[in-house]
Amino acid sequence: MSADRYLAVAGPRELRENGISVAAPGPGRVTVDITYTGICGTDVHGYTDGHMLPPAVFGHEWTGSISAVGDGVTGLRVGQRVVGGVGPACGRCPQCVAGHTRNCDTVFAEANGVDADAPAYGGFATRVQVAARRVLPVPDSISNVEAALVEPATVTFHAVRRVAAELGATTVVQGAGPIGLLTAQNARNAGAGPMIVSEPSPARRALAAKLGFAHVVEPADLRAALDELTRGLGADLVYECTGVPSLFQPSAELVRRGGTLALLGYPLENSTVSYGDWQSRELTVIGSLAYHHEDFVAAMQAIAAGRLDVASLHTGTFGLSSLGDILEELDSGRSEHTKVLIDPSRDARS
Repeated sequence: MSADRYLAVAGPRELRENGISVAAPGPGRVTVDITYTGICGTDVHGYTDGHMLPPAVFGHEWTGSISAVGDGVTGLRVGQRVVGGVGPACGRCPQCVAGHTRNCDTVFAEANGVDADAPAYGGFATRVQVAARRVLPVPDSISNVEAALVEPATVTFHAVRRVAAELGATTVVQGAGPIGLLTAQNARNAGAGPMIVSEPSPARRALAAKLGFAHVVEPADLRAALDELTRGLGADLVYECTGVPSLFQPSAELVRRGGTLALLGYPLENSTVSYGDWQSRELTVIGSLAYHHEDFVAAMQAIAAGRLDVASLHTGTFGLSSLGDILEELDSGRSEHTKVLIDPSRDARS
């Protein structure tokens, strides 16, 4: 039995460090030594809010190596690199029994950290113990940094797959944070046509351009750029990746009549929209949350094949002791970071 630690949200803008003893994993479970955990926008919101996140969700973008395997676990071994994810459709829940396996209740609960086997804390830790079905092996061709970005890559792969846009669709991606930049790449891989990426941060606009997107604009210039590109018609498809409630209706107004608005950014407040506008222009509105097991597999394949550049989003790595400061910086809106990783071994080395 070994002593370890994790950080959890104790209240608004308050973290608590907890010591833990990780015993040998029980049947069907594995222990994973954390290599990196990415900081997600959801983590920032959960930190500032103080209570909105289930414990397992605070630090859900993790990768590491298996250090122990419980009885009955097959296909996994000690020393194997893995990412945290969700298992395949269970085949037993009401959704699965009704034939809706892509809406499996078990997978949805795992993705939201509320399943019966959810760990008591997330990946801002030295190690975690989880059900074996919730980890996926990492291909040898994917680096540890890339593995740490598999989860957000999977979120966006899932969204693009749900939209199933026609080839050549004129596309707008609103927001060039990690979710926006990964959405843009997945949409490009799926056959998107001319694409505009809108982002207020100069550093993130520069990164979008580095990733090969030709039309990268400030939000104030988006409408004019779209009108020029489409001769005033509007976008076939808008991916809203900011989660800013006040942008929902303006985002819809960028979409042409009969087009599609896809919602990836998660709002923390209610939004005011014009239902009549959405209805009269026959907009298709698609919400997307989390992912399926097969989305993880496909996202890792895209990374391994070089079709999805996740490493370029990585802008900094810090130890667990710096987590509070980094969350404050990311919440300030003044950070130049795109994707920050937490390395729990860094404190021990310093």
